[in-house]
Amino acid sequence: MKIVCLGSGNVASHLTAAFKGAGMEIVQVWSRNLSHADTLAASLNTQAIADLKLVDKNADLYLIAVKDDAIKDVAFSLFGVQGLVVHTSGATSIDVLKGLAQYGVLYPLQTFSKHKDLNLSGTPFCLEASSEEGFNLMQQLGSAIGAAIYRIDSEQRKILHLAAVFACNFSNHLYHLANTVLASNNLKFDLLRPLIMETALKVQHDVPIKVQTGPAVR
Repeated sequence: MKIVCLGSGNVASHLTAAFKGAGMEIVQVWSRNLSHADTLAASLNTQAIADLKLVDKNADLYLIAVKDDAIKDVAFSLFGVQGLVVHTSGATSIDVLKGLAQYGVLYPLQTFSKHKDLNLSGTPFCLEASSEEGFNLMQQLGSAIGAAIYRIDSEQRKILHLAAVFACNFSNHLYHLANTVLASNNLKFDLLRPLIMETALKVQHDVPIKVQTGPAVR
């Protein structure tokens, strides 16, 4: 499968590395900033471009992994391609890609940090497509790296994205607040790491309300 990656950030970096590791061919990396495209393309041994007019028109899949407000403009430049065009946003409707020959959404429900290795095996891939052919192509791609495949529509994905913000970003901010309290009293955050780990492990096997303890219960 030939893939063009449009974007060079955290999501683009991790997905392209995983897909290349599974035997897919990343034929190009595009970014508005050529140096960013160069950095990712070098790690994938492929071509970097900064002009959307140079995008290869013969790829099987075009992966748009850019900021939400840039998706529409990037997609517009791909009108006329016959390959499947997908974006990776949790909060953006599939309708932003309407008018393309084939289109869909490949939303990986995970937190990505550019310089931290991540095994995507088991990661939920929430898929939506304009056709069964497109869905099957994304399913094939996700299955190649061991992702867990879910069919999720745009309205469901918005709710899922909101829940993910609570579970991940809000929780991490609370860790930051806890660390601030500790640091101001000459205590180390390491003291909380076993507690955080145990709490995370509990919710792997039960719903959160059933494993609540301490002052929150009282």
